[in-house]
Amino acid sequence: MDNQETSEKLATSKAVIAYLAEQFPQCFTLSGEAKPLKIGIFEDLAKRMEGDPKVSKTRLRSALRQYTSSWRYLRGVKTGTDRVDLDGAKAGIVEDEHAQHAQETLAESKAKVAEKRKAEKPAADKTQPSDKKKPRPKPSAGKAANKSKHKKAEPELKAVTLGDLEEGQNVQVKVGQSPMPGTVIAIEKSEVQVQLVSGITVKVKIENVFVTS
Repeated sequence: MDNQETSEKLATSKAVIAYLAEQFPQCFTLSGEAKPLKIGIFEDLAKRMEGDPKVSKTRLRSALRQYTSSWRYLRGVKTGTDRVDLDGAKAGIVEDEHAQHAQETLAESKAKVAEKRKAEKPAADKTQPSDKKKPRPKPSAGKAANKSKHKKAEPELKAVTLGDLEEGQNVQVKVGQSPMPGTVIAIEKSEVQVQLVSGITVKVKIENVFVTS
């Protein structure tokens, strides 16, 4: 029985997302506009999918992370937009901080893709015969200054102690290369439990929790 259940488990996050769209069509979609998800929806998913032989909890978490980091989803996270639960019912609204983070993440993701394509193009050009390449003109000081001027300043992060925090407080959490906004839901002896904007709950050390100053 265990071997049968193991063989039935979905092997990729893409397959899990498609399965979730079948099980919860009012919440997850595979095309068109994606609705912002309820904060804490991972816990709801874990309960509803408990015992399902097709989905492991680990794969479920990875699929949710992939879904909420897609361009289609990030475009829909706008201030004041209704969040939905698994059945499509309203479950809070998108706050300014969460909307801002979503748009910044979308811009960063698009920039990385554009940079990757730009890097791949010269490699492809090398395989094609071409005339002697002319040296590219260096950007003028004015253009460089203008680019620097329009670059958005990163919010300054301030370290905190456990005594500075309280449940329901908005914080920034470092769970990867860049900080993500979240809400404190529990404070323990040396760790803080935070719900990220994607709905995922994480436990982090106090040294990875910050507030914006």
